[in-house]
Amino acid sequence: MDRKPIRLILSDFDGTLVDTRRANARAYIQTLDEVGIHLTEEEYLNRWFGVRCNEFMQQIGITDRNERERLRLRKIELYPTYFDTLRLNEPLWQLAQQLRQQGGKLWIVSTGSRANIDNVINHLGLRAGIDGILSGLEIEHPKPAPDCFLEVMQREGCTPDETLIFEDSPVGLAAAAASGAPYFKVKFED
Repeated sequence: MDRKPIRLILSDFDGTLVDTRRANARAYIQTLDEVGIHLTEEEYLNRWFGVRCNEFMQQIGITDRNERERLRLRKIELYPTYFDTLRLNEPLWQLAQQLRQQGGKLWIVSTGSRANIDNVINHLGLRAGIDGILSGLEIEHPKPAPDCFLEVMQREGCTPDETLIFEDSPVGLAAAAASGAPYFKVKFED
């Protein structure tokens, strides 16, 4: 059986294309400290990294919807102050850029906030190397449903056989597996 050439790379963002763990943790810690909730970086990274903001805030006891939104916006405001801790996944970036030189596409497919993704992309100067972004709020059924990956494949006219997915989290890996495309688990080393 002949395999179709890869034409599309779909990459999660936080923890996959860019190591944003420390920046996210520190921005959340500072935001929550301002309202008297104290977490360590280790606590956040081990328990809540990768959990959507609204769910995370509910789990730590912030029940008021307006307060959650205010804190979400404050975290986004503080996030760039910690960009000195960001690390680009150079091998994945180079692979995607080589595919793009051959006519392929790179899309970011993330449950993360579009504002946070855009801030990091602009800071690292990656905009010209990315063909599209689909963030969590743009899709009705987020990961672990495969809808986000299938949506981008449809937009680009690609089949799962023509797509490679890179993910780091259990929900992302479940979505990738359900999409039918081959996928790779990414793990940043400390």
